[in-house]
Amino acid sequence: MNPDIERNLGEQPIAKIMAEHGVKPHDVVAASIEQLTHKMVARAVRGRRLTPNAQSKVLSALNKATGKNYSLGDLFNY
Repeated sequence: MNPDIERNLGEQPIAKIMAEHGVKPHDVVAASIEQLTHKMVARAVRGRRLTPNAQSKVLSALNKATGKNYSLGDLFNY
């Protein structure tokens, strides 16, 4: 692993989107049809760098939970 990669990137835009819609991490996990964990959602909100696969799982679950059509750029700033 590359030690130069910053892993903690601060709170992400997904946190604001979830707050605007009144969606809790459990709601996102419950809406997912893929294997998505509470830990993955918590890490996404806190700004830990996620793999592209995990990002897409969070994105699809959030879109389903909110009824909107967000893109990865809307949720993450990295």
